[in-house]
Amino acid sequence: MSKTAYNISLKGYVGGSDFDRKTVDTTLAQNEGKRVNVLIDSLGGSLATGLSISSAFRNHGNVAVHFVGLNASAATIASLGAAHISMDAGAMYLVHKCSMAFFEWGSLNSDQFATLIADCEKIKADLDKLDLNVAQLYAARCKRKPEDLLVLMKVGGWLSAKEALEWGFVDEITDLADEPAPKLTDALASAMASEGMPIPNIPLSEADRDSIFGKFITALTSFFKPSTNPITTAMNKTYTFLCAVLGISAIALTDNKASLTDEDLVKIDNALKEKDDVIASKDTTIADLQAKLDKKPAEDTSAVVDDAKQSGKADPKNDVEQFVDTYNSARALFNDVNTH
Repeated sequence: MSKTAYNISLKGYVGGSDFDRKTVDTTLAQNEGKRVNVLIDSLGGSLATGLSISSAFRNHGNVAVHFVGLNASAATIASLGAAHISMDAGAMYLVHKCSMAFFEWGSLNSDQFATLIADCEKIKADLDKLDLNVAQLYAARCKRKPEDLLVLMKVGGWLSAKEALEWGFVDEITDLADEPAPKLTDALASAMASEGMPIPNIPLSEADRDSIFGKFITALTSFFKPSTNPITTAMNKTYTFLCAVLGISAIALTDNKASLTDEDLVKIDNALKEKDDVIASKDTTIADLQAKLDKKPAEDTSAVVDDAKQSGKADPKNDVEQFVDTYNSARALFNDVNTH
């Protein structure tokens, strides 16, 4: 199988523009009933996209996947629906337990800690379910027990092509001249470290071997291997106005995306309409006062002010002053709306 034989090349982040379900669906539809050759070279990404692509491969029924380079996480899951999986002799393969980034800081009281602990327990339960689901998918492919795969996922180490074949993740190992063994670069090693991925013990590229970072990575790979790689990232973020409208303390984000229900959208729409109505009412009041001011002769205003001064009474607010007061009030309200 040569490079020119691939119908689909899936590279980079799973779920990104170079590794997306739409591209897969389009090509599979164009080759219904025909063999489709797929090249995969990816460190992983979205678990949801990986599962979706795997299902698409399985439904087509005649997909052959070939791994080159370093492949991990969701990229390996995407291949599981293929009828045949091959792997370059120099490529590497990584499976691991599901994980997610977690951000929480600040001063918490006992009740808030109790809530946080409950949330963490739910997250753990969800991750355990994901682990079991993924282990069952791997086990079906490898014809092994899910428990065996859970142990391997917990270790989270890189497998050589030979080890991947022995486990049953792939059906064949190839050794083609146009598929050189992968090499680490400063940029690649840095990206892997930032994602918490184990750094494979493979040679650094010649250009990066003598750099300070390159020497650090060489030393690091000899004794340190993180056991997990985040598949999705999640955090809570406070949007003051939206949270007040929805009656919640924070909005949960997953991969920088938030989910809103139809009820949430109705609440937001009603709140915005209410603020628009308040602004419209103030605009009408200002327009009415401006119209009265335009009709009032300047000398009459002066006479009213002079009469009030001569009588010793407190100066009554004339139309101009009332207009100014109302305008300032409306402006303050408008600014308050904008800040929310």
